[in-house]
Amino acid sequence: MIWWLWIAVAAAMLALRLQRFARVGMLAWAAVWLAACFVILRFGFATPIPASVFKLYLLIALAAVALYVSSDAERLSDFSRPLLAFATERRFVVPLAIVAVAIPALVAFSIYRGMTRPPVAPNFGRTVHPAPPESIIVHDADYDLIRLDNPYRPLETSDPAAFAGHVARGREVYYSNCFYCHGDLMQGEGMFAHGLNPIPTNFQDVGTIAQLQESFLFWRIAKGGPGLPTEGGPWDSAMPAWEKFLTEDEIWDVILFLYDYTGVRPRARSEEVH
Repeated sequence: MIWWLWIAVAAAMLALRLQRFARVGMLAWAAVWLAACFVILRFGFATPIPASVFKLYLLIALAAVALYVSSDAERLSDFSRPLLAFATERRFVVPLAIVAVAIPALVAFSIYRGMTRPPVAPNFGRTVHPAPPESIIVHDADYDLIRLDNPYRPLETSDPAAFAGHVARGREVYYSNCFYCHGDLMQGEGMFAHGLNPIPTNFQDVGTIAQLQESFLFWRIAKGGPGLPTEGGPWDSAMPAWEKFLTEDEIWDVILFLYDYTGVRPRARSEEVH
């Protein structure tokens, strides 16, 4: 998060709450609250929020403000008074006419600009599965990706009950964190998928995790979108660096669950894909 922006917005909202210097009308109060929500959602996070999530939370903020304003007759009257004055008093005829013309004109211009904007190709070819680095550091531990294996994969044959436990924990991790984008069926069709570019990986596609070693998935999950090398861009993905939220064990468990659910096997280190 961009902490200085959060602090600045919080200070502004606290000043609005205290109202020590002037009486703030309900219309101005609502406008300031919506503006604060817009600023926080649009600029308050280091990792960009998908457009669909941004619109969803802004709509929730709008609904919350509307409910608060309309839940009390005095607040509603204070909110609507300046709007009624703007719409009915003769001194506002010219500004009202400007607004009445400007709103549909801006909407039409936005639609026209979107329809006529030419597609722009990336300035370099994007690699779907970029080459991983030789090693990464996760939670202060150095992992050699060339020789790294899932430490719990051997349990599949040596201790099936323990292996099933790790798969079950991986399922909990997936449906607590990952399915919003990758979907219930792991087909990259989660509720936020349409707001992402590139779209989330379809794990059911035989060209994805079936072609990859588990160490590759460990790298991609741990480092997320911010960890993509240049050849993996351009990207507008909201996938975070999950090492900030998950333990190494949780990452390995969710990897086991991905393969178990899709019914494919990870590529062994000795295999070659042509």
